[in-house]
Amino acid sequence: MKTTTATSRVREAFLNGETLTAAQISARFGVSNPHNVVYSLRRQGFAIHLNEGRVGSRGRRKADFYRLGTASKAVVAAGYRAMTAA
Repeated sequence: MKTTTATSRVREAFLNGETLTAAQISARFGVSNPHNVVYSLRRQGFAIHLNEGRVGSRGRRKADFYRLGTASKAVVAAGYRAMTAA
């Protein structure tokens, strides 16, 4: 039987193109601190972006959500500079 961690299940959801709020990560994957899961994925090299929720038609703010994006050229260049500086 193959066991998967919550972090790997969240990673797979992002790789499948899903956008998730912190509450969705917590409820769906049983994670008590979804921000730590996102932090862990970022440390693994995934470009997880936090998009701010917009104000709806009734003036209510929608929830912020995470999505998987691509790193900018500047970030990639900074990473290579950091690796060669060591």
